[in-house]
Amino acid sequence: MLGVGLFFLSLTISFISIAVVMVKIPANYFSPNYEADFMPGSSWFVRWSAVILKNLLGVFLILLGLVLSLPGVPGQGLLTILLGLIMLDIPGKRPWEARIIQRPSILSAVNNFRQRYGKPPLIMD
Repeated sequence: MLGVGLFFLSLTISFISIAVVMVKIPANYFSPNYEADFMPGSSWFVRWSAVILKNLLGVFLILLGLVLSLPGVPGQGLLTILLGLIMLDIPGKRPWEARIIQRPSILSAVNNFRQRYGKPPLIMD
């Protein structure tokens, strides 16, 4: 029973996280000339603490996405993996993100979701 509860809790967290990030990321996030500045104006302690927590969440979401990608397990595995990659601060992640988001079904689902919240579609270069 505890396992089922944890599964549904992690599935809910995954869906909410996907929704928030896909609406909040800039339309040009997947453009090669996009430069991110995480928490500008914050103290170094707050910034580094947030970076560490963000990366831990990213690893968790990638692992969760791998589980959700298994046959018979309900959930959006690829979108969860994409969200985890977006959260990570590792070099060379852009090609992996682009390979996932450029799938027509994923890109149209994300753009339709963004449109519901008045956000422009993602720009793919």
